[in-house]
Amino acid sequence: MRKTLIVMSLPFCTMQALADDKAELTALLSEFLDGATRNDAAIHTKYWADELIYTSSSGTRFGKAELMQGVTSRGMLKADDIDTVYSSEDVRIMQYGDTAVVAFVLVGRSGVDTKRYLNSGTFIRKNGQWQAVNWQATIKTE
Repeated sequence: MRKTLIVMSLPFCTMQALADDKAELTALLSEFLDGATRNDAAIHTKYWADELIYTSSSGTRFGKAELMQGVTSRGMLKADDIDTVYSSEDVRIMQYGDTAVVAFVLVGRSGVDTKRYLNSGTFIRKNGQWQAVNWQATIKTE
């Protein structure tokens, strides 16, 4: 009996769209981390969806309103006031149409002290823009 293997592949345009979305999500993450370093409320507003569920590394859960209250109460930081600079390592993106999961290691450098957190977020594309609807942060033990 002869068996036939059927290989299904994504059309090039779909593969290119996925690559474009991953590049867009990567750029969004980079823009966000730069904005988070400066405590930029406009960047936070853009990044987080109104229906956000955020679980912090300390085990507290809150939404966008509570998160934004903390951001705006501190205000935008001047260069001399920045004590921690945020960046990412090991970024992984899995996409499912207009939904994507972004997982990465958040690196917070403050002088000689460096902390790492495992972060993952679920993003949805609404009105052509990606926003995080769910976020989980866990301190990374080494």
